[in-house]
Amino acid sequence: MAGHGSPGRLTLAAFGGAVVIGGSNFVAVKFSNGELAPLYGAAVRFTGAAVLFGLLAWAMSLPRPRGRAMLGDAIYGMFGFAGAYGFMYFSLVEISIGSAAVIMATVPLFTLVLAVVHGQERLTAGGVAGGLLAVVGIGVLSMRTLGGELPLLHVGAAVLAAAAAAEALVVVKGFPRGHPVTTNAVGMAAGGALLWIASALASESWTVPQLTRTWVSLAWLVTAGSVGLFYLVLFVIGHWTASATVYAMTLMPVVAVTLGVLLAGEPITLEIVAGTVIVTFAVYVGAIRRPAPKAAVPVPGEPPLT
Repeated sequence: MAGHGSPGRLTLAAFGGAVVIGGSNFVAVKFSNGELAPLYGAAVRFTGAAVLFGLLAWAMSLPRPRGRAMLGDAIYGMFGFAGAYGFMYFSLVEISIGSAAVIMATVPLFTLVLAVVHGQERLTAGGVAGGLLAVVGIGVLSMRTLGGELPLLHVGAAVLAAAAAAEALVVVKGFPRGHPVTTNAVGMAAGGALLWIASALASESWTVPQLTRTWVSLAWLVTAGSVGLFYLVLFVIGHWTASATVYAMTLMPVVAVTLGVLLAGEPITLEIVAGTVIVTFAVYVGAIRRPAPKAAVPVPGEPPLT
């Protein structure tokens, strides 16, 4: 297994898989929001994924997390699913995918700062430069979808989503970790429960989808878009740093734009090419081309992540 500072091939492959799946999720969430209330749609998604993770844990005879591990999994879910996705689903009701992508590109900077605050990592010039380059690259990539008046409330929700996503990745590094399946089962159950409560408090309508497109979007979001994505994310973070893992979110808009070109016949523009180059370089500077941090002291009794 590669050290946390130098990811091996399997870790990089998992990182790439998370990028591809996460980039596809942008379109699926937009389709889901077209018929379902945002918090309700997110609650359905993560409740369904929690059930699948629970069944998978049972089939694999995995031990249930206890004590601090259980607490860490629950906090991870509250920030990573209820917080990040609750705010992001809400923001995408009024702002474009491009605008949301620019805001979410700040996640590496949030993560680096929070990892330093939590005492997990050191503030490095490469990390800061990579985060800033990521914001610039996503801005260029999304230039044609920006513009016009952006509702302050929904922009603020997207910023909170970025901060919550960053804190989730930092939190999960600070607690004893079990298997990614059990961590996600507990996290998504906790996050899904909070999303149901938030949806009820917001008086959202809980309706059964009528459109085939909505059902297909939900099926994707529950299975590959949640079970597949977050298994890979936790695998990567178990073998790399939090501030490096989070660059998967920076590359996701590149996948979303590429799918638009391949599937929807959208033109390849100078902005797309330039933005993709800048974002790729940002990932290299901020995540891959960085000195290895000091080896972490293993937590007594912590099982290996496989």
